[in-house]
Amino acid sequence: MNMSRKLLLGTALSGLLLSGCVSKVTEQSQYSGFLPNYDGLQEVTTPSGQKAMRWIAPGFQASAYDTVVFKQLDLYPAPKPTERVNLQTLQELQSYTSTAVKSALAQNYQVVSSTQSAANGARVLILRAAITGVSASNEGMKWYEVVPVAAVVGTVSAATGVRDQNTELYIEADLIDAASGLPVGKVVRKVFGKTLENDSQAISANDFKAAIKDVTDDMQKLMK
Repeated sequence: MNMSRKLLLGTALSGLLLSGCVSKVTEQSQYSGFLPNYDGLQEVTTPSGQKAMRWIAPGFQASAYDTVVFKQLDLYPAPKPTERVNLQTLQELQSYTSTAVKSALAQNYQVVSSTQSAANGARVLILRAAITGVSASNEGMKWYEVVPVAAVVGTVSAATGVRDQNTELYIEADLIDAASGLPVGKVVRKVFGKTLENDSQAISANDFKAAIKDVTDDMQKLMK
């Protein structure tokens, strides 16, 4: 094989590998159905530098409200524990994330568990949120692997469980104006936790704690 054909093959293979890199946002095929609809979502960069899919109603001002109804994140759809993500992990993630969200909201709002608990005359938002998935996937090829020989090695490593894996937490949420019943915001976010060494390592709630802080920090800044 001459040099030009080698370069052509290398370029083609590089393109195939790069196109398989892990997406930074939730794909449409991964939407859970928790939100009434996913219309208008657009990719944005959050204050923490992460990617998310988000829609905000025109004219929405978080400062126009003083109370948020929020109890906890749902697990949606009904959780299906696996060998890598057991029920205890899902429940710990639900509890930890719910507490973190309440703490972030409490910086700017009165947080209540139902609309009936809101004070008379309160200007109320309702936050519906859910953890819709927890998974791990092989990391995308690094730039230095995108050459014919290293690419073959990388492919074999992934197949045998050697390649590092991204931990991924999927969250969907919407905000509703309690007075009108109309949505004022929605977000679909793919959260990356710690990197696992292989495809047999169990996923734990601790893998996501730093990433969840980024999520709640972003939410607090958006809702000031």
